[in-house]
Amino acid sequence: MSTKSRSHTLIDTHLGTAASSRLASWFARNRRPLPWRESKDPWHIWLSEVMLQQTRVEQGLPYFERFVERFPSVKDFAAADLDEVLRLWEGLGYYSRCRNLHKAARLIVEDHDGELPSSFDGWLALPGVGPYTAAAVSSIALGEAKAVVDGNVIRVLTRLHAFDAPVDTSAAKRQIQTWADQFLDVDLPGMHNEAVMELGALVCQPTNPDCQACPLNADCRANQQERPTDFPVKKKKKAVPHYDIAVGIVRDQASRIYIQQRDTDSMLGGLWEFPGGKVEPGESPQEACLREVLEETGMEVQVTEPITTIKHAYSHFRITMHAFECVLLSENASSSNQPNLWIARESFADYAFPRANRRLLDLLAKEPR
Repeated sequence: MSTKSRSHTLIDTHLGTAASSRLASWFARNRRPLPWRESKDPWHIWLSEVMLQQTRVEQGLPYFERFVERFPSVKDFAAADLDEVLRLWEGLGYYSRCRNLHKAARLIVEDHDGELPSSFDGWLALPGVGPYTAAAVSSIALGEAKAVVDGNVIRVLTRLHAFDAPVDTSAAKRQIQTWADQFLDVDLPGMHNEAVMELGALVCQPTNPDCQACPLNADCRANQQERPTDFPVKKKKKAVPHYDIAVGIVRDQASRIYIQQRDTDSMLGGLWEFPGGKVEPGESPQEACLREVLEETGMEVQVTEPITTIKHAYSHFRITMHAFECVLLSENASSSNQPNLWIARESFADYAFPRANRRLLDLLAKEPR
C-alpha cells in the first residue's frame, strides 16, 4: 500500500487546541447575527437546522421568521394542520423535511407533553432527525459534546487534511466524522460547531475560497499544496434526467378548477397539484394529458388549447410541464382515490402547491374574470 493510500485509513491529529482557539477568535469577530443564534430555545434551533439543510441562509431566513411568528412553540406547530404548514413552507423545497418536522412535533406533544429531547440520543430518535441535526441541536442548545458534519464541515475538513478520496463513501464519512470529533472543542461544542460551519459558508467556499482570510490557513494542507478547490473529492455525477409532464386545467360549470392532493409518503407529499403525469414514449403532451386526467380522476375531458409550458429543476431531475385547458365532458364526480377539491381562483393562496404548479396558478389568477 502506498503512503498516500495508507494516509486515508489513519487517524490524523495535526489539528490541535491552537487551531481551535484561532477559529473561535475568528468566529467571534465574523459571526453573522442570525436570529436563531440569539436564542437557546431548542425549538428555534431545531427549526433553523431543518430549514437550512441544502438551503442558503438568505433563502431560509424569511421562512424561519414567518414560522417563529406563527408557531412560537413546538406545541403551536404540532397543533397546526399539515396543509397550513406546507403552505407556509411552499417554495423552500425538500418538503419531506417539513412533513417530518411536523410529524416529530406531534410525537413530542402526544408522547412527551411537549418536552423537547434533552440529549443527542433523544433527538436522534425523532422521525426525520439524523446525526447532523441531532448533533447540531444537542450541542448548540444543550451544550452536549457532539460534532456536526454537514457540507460546509466536509469541505473545511477535507481541505485541512488534503483528503483526496471520494467523500461519498461509508469509509470516508467515518473518517470525516472522526476528524470532526477530534477537532471539537468539548468545552464549547455549540460555538465550535457553528464556527466551523460559518467558516465553510463565508471563507472556505466551494469556489474562490479566501484562504488569506482563513484562521486555519497555516494548518491547511490543501492551502499548503495550493490546491484547495481540489477538495472535497466527489464521484462523477450522473446525467440529470429530464421528463415531459402534461397537466390539465379542468373547470366545472362554476369555473372552479380541479386540484388533487399528493400522497403524504410520495415526493412533494401533501402538496396540491393539477391532474397529470409523464408523457410516455410515442405520446404527444395532449394525448398524455387526456390519458392522465382519465386515469387519475375518472373524468372524461376534451383537451383544447395549450395554456403554457413551464421548465423546472428539482434536486435530481428536470421537467418541462405542458399545461392544457380541458373541457369537462362528463358531469360525474371524480373517482380519484386522492383527496380532491374544486376551488375558485380566489382560493389559490390557501393551498400549498409545488413550485411549477404555483407558477401556473399565478398565470391563471391573471385571467380576465
